[in-house]
Amino acid sequence: EAVVSTQSTGEHFSLESGSESEEEEDLDFGEYSEPLPELKGLVRPGDYNDSDCSSDEEEIRNRIGNIPMEWYDEYDHIGYDIHGEKVAKTKKDGDQLDKLLDRMDNPDFWRTVHNKREGEDLVLPDEDIAIIDKMRSNSYPDLGYNPYEPYVDFFTHEKMDTPLVDTPEPKRRFIPSKHEHKKVMKIIRAIRNGWIKPKEDTPKKPVYFDLWANKTEPQKHNPMHIPAPKLPLPGNEESYNPPEEYLPSQEEREQWENTEEADRDQNFLPQKYSCLRHVPAYPQLINEKFDRCLDLYLCPRKMKMKLNMNPDDLLPKLPKPKDLKPFPSTKAVKFSDHEGHVYSIDSNKSGEFIVSGGEDKMLRIWESSTGRVLSKIALPDTITSVKWNKVHSVVAAACGNTVYLLNPGLGDRVVVESTNKLLHGLGDIKELDHCRWYPLGNDKDGLRTKIVHNDVLSNITWHNNGNYLAVTMRDSQSCPVLIHNVAKHSSQKPFNKSKGQIQQVEFHPSKPFFYVLSQRYVRVYNLVKQAMVRKLICSVKWASCMAIHPKGDNLIVGSYDKTLVWFDMDLSVKPYKSLQQHKKAIRHVCFHPRYPLYASSSDDCSTIITHGMVYNDLVKNPLVVPVKVLRGHKDTTKYGVLCNVFHPQQPWIYTGGADGDIWLFV
Repeated sequence: EAVVSTQSTGEHFSLESGSESEEEEDLDFGEYSEPLPELKGLVRPGDYNDSDCSSDEEEIRNRIGNIPMEWYDEYDHIGYDIHGEKVAKTKKDGDQLDKLLDRMDNPDFWRTVHNKREGEDLVLPDEDIAIIDKMRSNSYPDLGYNPYEPYVDFFTHEKMDTPLVDTPEPKRRFIPSKHEHKKVMKIIRAIRNGWIKPKEDTPKKPVYFDLWANKTEPQKHNPMHIPAPKLPLPGNEESYNPPEEYLPSQEEREQWENTEEADRDQNFLPQKYSCLRHVPAYPQLINEKFDRCLDLYLCPRKMKMKLNMNPDDLLPKLPKPKDLKPFPSTKAVKFSDHEGHVYSIDSNKSGEFIVSGGEDKMLRIWESSTGRVLSKIALPDTITSVKWNKVHSVVAAACGNTVYLLNPGLGDRVVVESTNKLLHGLGDIKELDHCRWYPLGNDKDGLRTKIVHNDVLSNITWHNNGNYLAVTMRDSQSCPVLIHNVAKHSSQKPFNKSKGQIQQVEFHPSKPFFYVLSQRYVRVYNLVKQAMVRKLICSVKWASCMAIHPKGDNLIVGSYDKTLVWFDMDLSVKPYKSLQQHKKAIRHVCFHPRYPLYASSSDDCSTIITHGMVYNDLVKNPLVVPVKVLRGHKDTTKYGVLCNVFHPQQPWIYTGGADGDIWLFV
């Protein structure tokens, strides 16, 4: 009788009887000892050693449960055993220096694990280290497991002669079915009585189709098939013996030969032959067939669903022009005294008088109600721009590189004297870096002061307070814009260098903003902070003019490429609307100071009046509706209407053209 004893459990088993033995006889095989001859095949080396003891069978001394062990850091024990006695700490945690010394002195430090619950250190055996290495290398933890053992074929692949089931076939398989007999007799009876008629073989008719038809039936396998377009039928010009009227003359033949192939109406010339056998081979046959094949497989064909809707519903619903009155629509007064182009016109604050200047170097002041010339002032050069101050009775005229400030002498005597006092404040000549101020004294024509610049002036504009005058020098690179203070007789250069060719400048009606129009952008500057606030993208090739809404939140820009854009400053830096109503370049745009109207003048000798309503509600977008096209100027040169200005009180407009006339539309 051989007895096997395990060191971990202490149980004894008898190999002969298979029951527990009462004798306490232990057999220690050692770590590398071979099993007994009687145990070969049942016991392997290393099956019974200290490392096989399960952690579930170990005696648990500390019975505190699953609680954090940090709660016992301040005590000299780590819990309680099964009898309620304190479990004293066997080893106190040292500092980092103690751990370093322990690591240097203890050779088994790398395989030592501290059990916080029991308060003792455990040294892992080699078998546990090997299992950990296996797990870290993504291998099987069991050292003796072989995943590549030979496959055991439990079922044989040989065919057996003896079947698995050898029951005899039933008798019903050899007897005709009564149910099927009834079904067959029922069908035969229906055929005899004529209830069921067999299909007759109808002969197939030959399929004929129209070769030149535009529509063909779609193929069954492709219901969305769209047939290729048919070639046009041959005409009389393609005949070998066409009529005489289809034959080209010598001039038509030369013109056809000199024309490029893409611009020709047809790729052949009609020719006449006496009989068909004289007709030679067509030289362009291969090329035309090749182009036809390219058209068929390179041009995609797609079936589109047709929308069943009224085209008028796609148009925006705009109010009728008669509901948007008043606006100018009729010619009333003609001012004809200029010779040559009229480049600029402006009105005073009350609208009783207008001032104009042009190519004839004469500054004229008119009475707006009658068209009578009140005064003429000769200037040394062409007048490019005139502006009437809306606060003081001062007229500024740009002539060459000089700005003339004059008192027209119209209105109340007190207003005339206050204007003279304002302009006589300059005693002597004042020279600045970019301009020079010259007093002109009491000139009989009303000229009081002139400001001489280094370059030719293109545009001038007044500030709403009446003290500041901004001038634009389009061709200047170093000093394109200057701002003059008329009250203090001083000048200021707002920009050190030009960002593109500046077309026009304007002041904001109520805020300290300064608008600068270049070729493609509108830059908005804050004069108080001296910084650029916004940069508007005009989306045009070359901007020509601009105007600011009286409220200051909207802006229109005209261009030489026949486009007018509307900017809403509260929406985006891109145009809110882009309108192409003129046939030629736009020369001037302006807003009415009181009514929701704006006008645009073009070289096509027309002025378009548009209703532009701006709402106080920020949710509603501006309403832009063209209402009237005004025509009155003659097309004498390549230029048309060059300037326009609204009456400050009434819905009237003045227009000046290249024909030398000024029209008042009411």
